[in-house]
Amino acid sequence: MIDDIFSLIEKERKRQQDTIELIASENFVSKNVLKAQGSILTNKYAEGYPGKRYYGGCKFVDEIEEIAIENAKKLFGVKYANVQPHSGSSANMAVYRALLKKKDKILAMDLNSGGHLTHGSALSFSGEDYNIVFYNVDKETGQINYDEVRKIALKEKPRLIVAGASSYSRKIDFAEFKDIAKSCNSYLMVDMAHIAGLVAAGLHQNPCRYADVVTSTTHKTLRGPRGGIILTNSEELAKKIDKTIFPGIQGGPLVHVIAAKAVCFAEAMTHNFISYQKQVIKNAKILCDVLKMEGFKIVSNGTDNHLMLVDVKKSVNMTGKEAENILESIGIACNKNMIPYDPTTPFITSGIRLGTASLTTRGFKENDFVEVGKIISTCLHNSDDKRILDDLKTRVNNLCRKYPIYEEGYNG
Repeated sequence: MIDDIFSLIEKERKRQQDTIELIASENFVSKNVLKAQGSILTNKYAEGYPGKRYYGGCKFVDEIEEIAIENAKKLFGVKYANVQPHSGSSANMAVYRALLKKKDKILAMDLNSGGHLTHGSALSFSGEDYNIVFYNVDKETGQINYDEVRKIALKEKPRLIVAGASSYSRKIDFAEFKDIAKSCNSYLMVDMAHIAGLVAAGLHQNPCRYADVVTSTTHKTLRGPRGGIILTNSEELAKKIDKTIFPGIQGGPLVHVIAAKAVCFAEAMTHNFISYQKQVIKNAKILCDVLKMEGFKIVSNGTDNHLMLVDVKKSVNMTGKEAENILESIGIACNKNMIPYDPTTPFITSGIRLGTASLTTRGFKENDFVEVGKIISTCLHNSDDKRILDDLKTRVNNLCRKYPIYEEGYNG
């Protein structure tokens, strides 16, 4: 039984090696991140915070968490960081509970326009616990209309405005959001989960300069372990957030993950990381341009970050689910995704979301993404031709062999 698990882990390593990974939420961490997360720290219970634990034997894990906190503060230029959230979703829950009362009003981006489940979806705790009103992207441009957001905010007077998205390909003007929040006396929370790496590298406006609170995951573009963080410059809010994370919604922190976060933050402060993020953006623009030249409709007609939304329904008369499945059959992983004003359901969708962070980590450059774009186009335009699909599998394999992730048998 135990051998079965390790056999499956090896199969997953091989799948990752042999797959062109375009899921925008994923990335490949360094061996140091893997080493920290897979360490003996998993044995340690450490409820509470450094110097204020409910267990003994926390001398060294205190030091580890303090390093993680200081690294996060330095990386994003803030006075406070909580590195204990188990995920981006729990980080968002903690902020809502720290700042709001049940049924308070939140203004956030609609899921169909690129928002996240925890930004008010009826299926999420956020939609159940709070009174949610939404803003959408403009129907014509596919981009945020800040005048429209302001109009809704002034009418609805929300207690909290949420900026940030999970499938929005354009830069977000957090200064403008701050001005909107100020005009209706609202808190501003930014969820920068997808763009945290770009922010860390100075390639996107830093929301920490404008928002009352910023949340993020530590994976995706930040290229760390799966987990969450909360950042603020407000001492008052910091105290509320600490109490809400523990003992409010979490017990013992995952010390092994916190150690991996500390490593990730340190890696993100290097020149190599900045170069990496620049390449992520270059690669996204190349992939986007190739797909446009191949006749695909890109939501908002382009990208400023690591991802793009492709309207496959209008482009090749295919659902997102169908496109995801046919691409996976030749070794390309992406995800079906709702597009703005999508007439279908989240299980079907009219689009797919593509991201460049993972392949850029592997070493893919502009020319490689030209090839990736042409493979995607040929695949979706010839989805019933087995001979063509078999040829595309070979082209995918050639690219994957060119850029190995980890050596044979390495699972951390």
